[in-house]
Amino acid sequence: MATFIALPILGILLILQSAIVSRIPLLHGTADLVLLAIIAWALQKRVATAWQWSIIGGLLVTIVSALPLGAALIGYPLAVTFALILRQRVWQVPILAMFISTFVGTLVMHIISLVALRLVGTTLPLREALNLITLPSVLLNLLLAIPVYALIGDLANWLYPEELEV
Repeated sequence: MATFIALPILGILLILQSAIVSRIPLLHGTADLVLLAIIAWALQKRVATAWQWSIIGGLLVTIVSALPLGAALIGYPLAVTFALILRQRVWQVPILAMFISTFVGTLVMHIISLVALRLVGTTLPLREALNLITLPSVLLNLLLAIPVYALIGDLANWLYPEELEV
């Protein structure tokens, strides 16, 4: 059930990201709602479908974005891997794990994007890309991390209800 609901949830987030959020940049950086959603999903303690969500999100972003083929399919699972490692290590403070995973996941995604763009022949000055795109994107993602974590947490509680002890 949770894997089937990933497609409409991530699809709606991708539509919001490409239609609304991308029109509100900070310098040249924008927030990545799909990345935030899959990280928040991976940090939920009862969730077992984080890998599926990262693959679905990567496929959707690959279809919609102008990035070279597969950049999101590499970046999103790496971000989920880091989030799952943090979930095991920092399990008592999940919001801290959300912030750390968001920071690292955004950096990883942008580094993979820059490398992929260089491989296809598009060169961006590294310093300008870092200052004008990556750092503002990190800030926007960190600002949206708490609301996205709360919404995805509610979705996870709805899909994976806690069993009552009798």
